[in-house]
Amino acid sequence: MEGRLIPIGGFLVALATGVVLAVSGIDPAIVAGVVLVWCASFWLAMPPPAPPAPPALEGVQLTRSGMRDLIEHSGLPMLMLDGSRIIVANKAAREAIGAHIVGQDARVALRHPLAVDLLDRQEGGSVTVQGLTGPRSNWQMSYQRIDERYSLIELINRTSEADVSRAHTDFVANASHELRTPLASIIGYMETLAEPGADIAPKQAERFYATVLREARRLQALVDDLMSLSRVEAEKHDQPRERLDLAAVVRQAARDGAGAERVDRIRFELPPEPVTVRGDRNQLEQLVRNLVDNALKYGAEDKPVVISLSLAERDMALLRVEDRGEGIAAEHIPHLTRRFYRTDPSRSRAGGGTGLGLAIVKHIVERHRGRLDITSKVGFGTSVSVWLPLAAQETP
Repeated sequence: MEGRLIPIGGFLVALATGVVLAVSGIDPAIVAGVVLVWCASFWLAMPPPAPPAPPALEGVQLTRSGMRDLIEHSGLPMLMLDGSRIIVANKAAREAIGAHIVGQDARVALRHPLAVDLLDRQEGGSVTVQGLTGPRSNWQMSYQRIDERYSLIELINRTSEADVSRAHTDFVANASHELRTPLASIIGYMETLAEPGADIAPKQAERFYATVLREARRLQALVDDLMSLSRVEAEKHDQPRERLDLAAVVRQAARDGAGAERVDRIRFELPPEPVTVRGDRNQLEQLVRNLVDNALKYGAEDKPVVISLSLAERDMALLRVEDRGEGIAAEHIPHLTRRFYRTDPSRSRAGGGTGLGLAIVKHIVERHRGRLDITSKVGFGTSVSVWLPLAAQETP
C-alpha cells in the first residue's frame, strides 16, 4: 500500500453520516458497519500510484525537448541524433543543409566519407569536411556522444577563413611572379652589359639601357601599387570625413592621369556647381587617375575618353569614365577587379600596367561606401561607373 493516496475527504463524509444515523436512533452496530463499508469502498476505489518513470526515459524526454529548445537559436548548425537518425536540427542547420534532413540517417544526410568515418567513432571527435554544402565550402564538424543512445553534431563554417587563406596564397604567388619578371629582365641585361670583354655596339647597348630603365620603372610602379593597395585595405573600415568638391577632384586628377601628351583626348562633362562628398582626397584622385589611364590606354586613340559627373538617385554622385575601344568580352568582366587579372597580359605589360589598378579602385569605392559597375561591349568600348554618397547638407 506504500504510496497509495488516503481519501481523507471521503472518510470525513462517512463519519459525519454515521454520527447522523446514531443520533437518529439507529442501532450502533448497524451504524458502525455502514461507516466501515463506506470507508473501505473509498479506499478500494483509489487507483494505485503510477510507477516512477525509469531514469533512461526521463533522460530521453529531457534530451529531446530540452536540447531542442537549447540549440534552436544557436548561431552554429547543430544536429541531435538518436542512434544514427537525425531527430533534431536547429534553425542554422536547416538553413545550411536543409529541413529535409530531420528523420534521415546522418550518413545519408551528410554524404561525406570523413563525416561518415567520424560518426563511426565511439569516442567522437572533430574533422574538417570540404564540400558539405557546396563545392568550395569548408566545415569543421564535431561529434559528441551524450549517452549510449543520443549524440550531438556541431558544425562551424570555415569557408571564409579558407577563402582568405587561399587569396593570400594566390596574392603572394602572383606578386612574386610580377616582381620576378622585371627583375629577371634587369639582371639579364645588366649581366650582359657588365660581362668582361663584351663587345657591344653602342646602339645595342643603348637599347639594353632603355630596356633596363623601362623594367625598373615598371618595378617601381608595381611596388607603388602594392603599397597603395595595402594602405587602402588597412583603412577600409574607416569611413572618410573630409568634405570635398568631387567635380574639382575629378578635373585635376583626370588631367594628371592623362599627362601632357594625352590630355587632349579627354572630354569633360562636369556640372558647374560643386558636387560635395565625404572622402579621402588622395584616394579619390588615385581612383580617377587609374580609371582615366585605363581608358586612354585601351581606348581608340582617335576617339575621346568621356569623363562625366552627375547627381543620381538616393543622394548619390555618379562618376562615369567611357572609352571607345575594342571592348571587353563578357566572361572577363566579373574578374576585372581581381588582383593581377588581365584580359591580355602581353598588351597590359607592354603598356606598363601592373594588373592592380581596378583592384585599387574597387577597394577605394568600398571604403567610401560606394558602388562600382563595369559594362563593356566588344567593338564599342567600355564604361566604368562609380556611385559615391553625397555629403549631407550642414546647417550653420
